[in-house]
Parts: sequence; structure tokens; C-alpha cells
Amino acid sequence: MESTTRLANVAWEAMFRAQATLAREFERDGEWGDLLPREYGVLYALSRAPEGLRIIDLCDDALLTQAGVSRLVIRLERRGLVERSDDPHDGRASRIRLSAEGADVQRRVGRAHARQVASAMTRALDTSELQTLRDLCLALTEAASDPAAMLPERNSK
Repeated sequence: MESTTRLANVAWEAMFRAQATLAREFERDGEWGDLLPREYGVLYALSRAPEGLRIIDLCDDALLTQAGVSRLVIRLERRGLVERSDDPHDGRASRIRLSAEGADVQRRVGRAHARQVASAMTRALDTSELQTLRDLCLALTEAASDPAAMLPERNSK
């Protein structure tokens, strides 16, 4: 029987390779229009935040560095896809929101991307497996963001 340490590392490697392989496929074969996949990621994050997001919050949501997000936001702002406004809770900060055009682009590209994701995921996994994968990934994400919430009996396995 494999040790827990070995199994955890093999599982991590499998998950990492699956994500990287699919991300390359989506980047290569996706219908991104004139967007880069990372630009779409910022538009997607903003689509779920009607009041907009501060740059620091956008970094967490888009999984990019602050410098990377700042450069992306400047490019998207120049193209009229996002707009800045003052943050009502912090006079030093601004909030980034989708413009009307940005919302249209996000919906159009998002529909195509959602079809591609569904196709890639369902070619190997059935509904039950997708639900299990979702639940496992959510548990990993939750435990990483709040390690104290991890149950002691789970850590000892």
C-alpha cells in the first residue's frame, strides 16, 4: 500500500498535469476573439462583481499578481472593456467594473469557453465524477484558505 505522502504527491501531480493540459488546450483552441485568456479571466472575475473589484481583490479572483492585473486592467481600460471608479469605502483605491461593451464581450466569449470546457470535461468524466471532482477541488481550496478549518482526524490519515 502506498504511503499517504507518496499518494498525496502522485495525486497532486495528476491534478496539476490535468489542469495544465486542459489550460493549454483551451488557450490553443479557444474562441477568445481579440482577448488573451488572462484578459478573459479578468473580465470573468468582474462579471461576478456588479459593484466592481479593487485591484487587490481582482488579483485573488483572477489568480494573477498585482503587477500583472494592473497591466491587464490598463489594456482592457484602453480598449473600453473596463472602467474605474472611486471606491466608496477607501479613498485611496478605485474599483474596476465591466463597461457595457466589456460585459457583452465577456458573455460572448464566456459562452464559447463554457462549451469548450464542458466538451473537454465530459469526454472523460460522467456527471457523478464531475460532481466528485468539484467537491474535492472545493475542499482543497477551502482548506488552503483556512488551514485551521481542516478537521484533525483528516490530517492524521
